[in-house]
Amino acid sequence: MNTSASGPMADGPTLTQILRQTGSGVLDVAVAPRGTDVPVTDVVLHDPGDAHGSSREAAGLVLLAVGLEATSPEAEEVVRAAGHAGATAVVMRCGAQGVHPALAGAAAQGRTALLTRGPGIGWTDVLGRLRTALAQSIETGSQAVDGLRLGDLSGLANTVADLVGGAITIEDPQSRVLAYSRMDSEPDSMRRLTILGQQVPRWRVEELRESGFFRALWSAEGAVRRPAEGPYAERLAVAVRHGSEVLGSIWAAADGVPLSEESEAALRTAARAAVPHLVHHRAWGREAARRQEEAVRTLLAGDGDVEQAAQFLGLAPDRSYAVVVAEAHDTRTLDATVRGTDGDGIAAPVETAEQRVLDVLALQAAAHRRGCVTARSGRRLFVLVPATEDTAEPVRRLVATARSVPRTVVFAGVGPAAGDLTGLPASREAAELVVRVLRQRASAGPAASVESAWALHGEVASPAALLRVMDHLEPLWRDMSGPVHDMVAHDQVHGSEYGASAAAYLHALGDTTKAAARLNVHPNTLRYRLRRARELFGVDLGDADGRLLADIGLRLARRTP
Repeated sequence: MNTSASGPMADGPTLTQILRQTGSGVLDVAVAPRGTDVPVTDVVLHDPGDAHGSSREAAGLVLLAVGLEATSPEAEEVVRAAGHAGATAVVMRCGAQGVHPALAGAAAQGRTALLTRGPGIGWTDVLGRLRTALAQSIETGSQAVDGLRLGDLSGLANTVADLVGGAITIEDPQSRVLAYSRMDSEPDSMRRLTILGQQVPRWRVEELRESGFFRALWSAEGAVRRPAEGPYAERLAVAVRHGSEVLGSIWAAADGVPLSEESEAALRTAARAAVPHLVHHRAWGREAARRQEEAVRTLLAGDGDVEQAAQFLGLAPDRSYAVVVAEAHDTRTLDATVRGTDGDGIAAPVETAEQRVLDVLALQAAAHRRGCVTARSGRRLFVLVPATEDTAEPVRRLVATARSVPRTVVFAGVGPAAGDLTGLPASREAAELVVRVLRQRASAGPAASVESAWALHGEVASPAALLRVMDHLEPLWRDMSGPVHDMVAHDQVHGSEYGASAAAYLHALGDTTKAAARLNVHPNTLRYRLRRARELFGVDLGDADGRLLADIGLRLARRTP
């Protein structure tokens, strides 16, 4: 990269700093007559109708020439005009043929750097990265951003909570929750409602608006205090601004002790530190979230470039991780989804209540422990958790949170810790088996009694291993025929209960009285059914091989609705 020996011409970040922070492969320097140690004040889209004739207005600008062909004569005119106006740089898309010599010559004769957009990088991504880099360069010197990856709002919330001494919520200008700090104690009812609803309750927003609190918040330079109100703890709030634009707000709730003047000062510092993170989130937060989920899926499947995915997620290659799988169900459709399916447990599109609880659980996982990353698929949430002495603690919190969300049930499983990244697919498979075990147990009782539950893989090792064996046997069993197949088919056609009777007898380990009580019939009725099953189909539960085949066949038959 060509840089001049002189320092920056004005206060503020230089083009060198901005390019470094946008990352490799986004922009390349084609021509830089003044080097790249020149100041950057803003990033704007080039307006063909604006000649940028005033150097005072154009000085420090990075112009994005969207829609302009670099091979056209107009491209040379834009570069010349930008140079006369004192712009810092012009960004163009030059394609595979590279920069045309005439265009490079026009840039070399002026004062403006010519940058080219990297292959596969969209203009929206370029604009977002440049503005994020600019905001991050301007807002420096705050301890709140030390060690945080850009856009890590959950990490920011936890760091601010440590600085301020309260429970932190980061919200966008529409009062929607972007992140919140871990909960070391029971939150007050307003914080709980806000987190579970993913936004401040509408009635509360109207109350704050009508009382003038929002007007004071958006206009104040520092933090605004709201005293404790009945069951609601004291609050401090501060607006996060980038220039004249409001990006969102940070709210601190008293957590057992009053919020002091030092808390106010820390919150003001946090608001400055939050600027690049919120700019990043707004500019390409959705794209970053999509890439994160793709990277997590790559690690969990063991396919693709695992090392690149781990690097993107910021995972330490020498650290052990475990996989948590949480599966959400709407209680209104519980009978169809829990009782009528097996395998991945996805029998219907994810409904609103299920999507809502998955959103809450993803936030909760990120808020509880730094380094957790998540991805969703259907009604499932996958969480990579740094393995510690108490890896199960995040899962306890997830299930406890899920129990607070109305009309939902969550089954969560924890896989064994993987020694390295190559062990993550096995940890995922083990966690999925735990979820299936919990779902099967739930299907054995009345629907009204089903509650959210979680377990470690080691706690359900036997039933999980049996599920794995049955998965391998199922295709073979479907292609076979025999006494158990005939009995199941007869029950399906005639509505008889020979299979249910045999299953209850096997479950009771041959105790006829206990099995009859489970079926709510007289023991003699059960004995008659078992005798007829032997006479009609040849299913002999007095024979060891017959018992084994009947147990396998009836278990597999129950997998089908």
